[in-house]
Amino acid sequence: MPDEPYTPTHSPARAIPRPAAGPARAEASGTGTALTPPPPTPEAAPPSSAATGPETTGPGTAGQGAAEQGATGPGTTGQGDARGRVWLTRLLVVGLVLAALNLRPAITSLGALLEEVRTGLHMSGGVAGLLTSVPPLCFAVFGIAAPRLARRFGPAAVVCAGMAAIAVGVAVRPFAGGTPGFLAASALALMGIALSNVLMPVIVKRYFPDRVGTMTGLYSMALALGTSLAAAVTVPVTAALGGAWQTGLAVWSVLAVLAVLPWIPVVRDHRTAARPATPASTSPTAPTPASEPRTPAPAPASATPVPATAGPRITRSRTAWALACFFGLQATGAYITMGWLPQIFRDAGVPAGTAGVLLAVTMVMGVPLAFVIPRVAGRMRQQGPIVVVLGLSGLAGYAGLLTAPASGAWLWAILLGVSNCAFPLALTMIGMRARTGAGVVRLSAFAQCAGYLLSVPGPILVGALYQHSGGWTAPLALMAGLMVPQMAAGVLAGRDRTVEDGK
Repeated sequence: MPDEPYTPTHSPARAIPRPAAGPARAEASGTGTALTPPPPTPEAAPPSSAATGPETTGPGTAGQGAAEQGATGPGTTGQGDARGRVWLTRLLVVGLVLAALNLRPAITSLGALLEEVRTGLHMSGGVAGLLTSVPPLCFAVFGIAAPRLARRFGPAAVVCAGMAAIAVGVAVRPFAGGTPGFLAASALALMGIALSNVLMPVIVKRYFPDRVGTMTGLYSMALALGTSLAAAVTVPVTAALGGAWQTGLAVWSVLAVLAVLPWIPVVRDHRTAARPATPASTSPTAPTPASEPRTPAPAPASATPVPATAGPRITRSRTAWALACFFGLQATGAYITMGWLPQIFRDAGVPAGTAGVLLAVTMVMGVPLAFVIPRVAGRMRQQGPIVVVLGLSGLAGYAGLLTAPASGAWLWAILLGVSNCAFPLALTMIGMRARTGAGVVRLSAFAQCAGYLLSVPGPILVGALYQHSGGWTAPLALMAGLMVPQMAAGVLAGRDRTVEDGK
């Protein structure tokens, strides 16, 4: 397995970094170093750093905790806080994985039962077609609100609320009593997905600044697993639960409820730590050495308000626009693949069951590669070579579908699965193309919102070409042609620069 993108300075059970007070306040947005300061001495105050130590719920900084431990002996609150911080870090990792697992089942489970839903709700073909185009549109519309909400409540709290919205929307929509209610509840779930889509790279950058590639790969792998899992097991689970499509859709709300749980203590700890600390001099049980300056407790990263004017001017950054185009073009290819690949194989003479398995193979390819690619990308100064490799895989897959769709079906499915791994690469580049937390928030929102808007016409255009031409030559030529600008935009977005540089 590749080495880590940056040299860690904490133990494997690393704690949640916290911004320090004073000059390092700018690092509260998530790009502080992971350097641990030396223990303070009576002659010098503990240095301030963006990551002076793990997340704490007490009034002192990590440096003060070390000094107080030496003064009060073992078994003090400093040791208890350290143990609590380790558990909070583990909860954060679990929360990231569970949140990622919930970012696609609301979509792919519906696709598996779309025919039953249409019949049960008496949907017209046009309304059903609109329903399949709603996800990227909702991602673009609702994702715009993510930066403002993150400034107001903190990204961890917004992701927690997003998981709750997914749980409620997925549970309610099958029983909403008609097409309008079904669409409204689906929009609620998609809103939660959109907010979490934007803020997941922000949380990774903020809490794991020296593990951007690894953590991005972890939650990208979980996202791909959730996507393929919902597509593969929704139909058999529905049959096992009695055959009602309402139950088959609603059961996925259980997974969303589980995703809410680990975020609750994280958000609660952040709010507790954000309260003003009691000065040490007023505490009769925790005396402070006279030579040690008293430092107020820093606010946690997720609760630190970011001014609305902070951060780079995203719309003037060529890197941001290149990343938005790359994100949108890869999303176009992904939605075309998910929506039309089984039909391409079936029209070539492949049995319907085998066509579904081939789509599952394409999606499952993202599980291991979504973990490996971000780790490799995190070690590289420029990610252009990875972009080109993924693009060439897509070109080869589409060319194979044009020339020998049935005889080489398994190979083409694998190649298209490799090409679709441009998604975790795009998420990794979002975290690497900004230095500050404010920059990551704005870049993530801009790239994903603009990208998803760009991806909306793709599946519709492919369907129109297929209907009017009566075959797949023109649609596949279009899909292959889109890989060229995708590679060009990805190479530009993968250059070693940040949006704060104004480039």
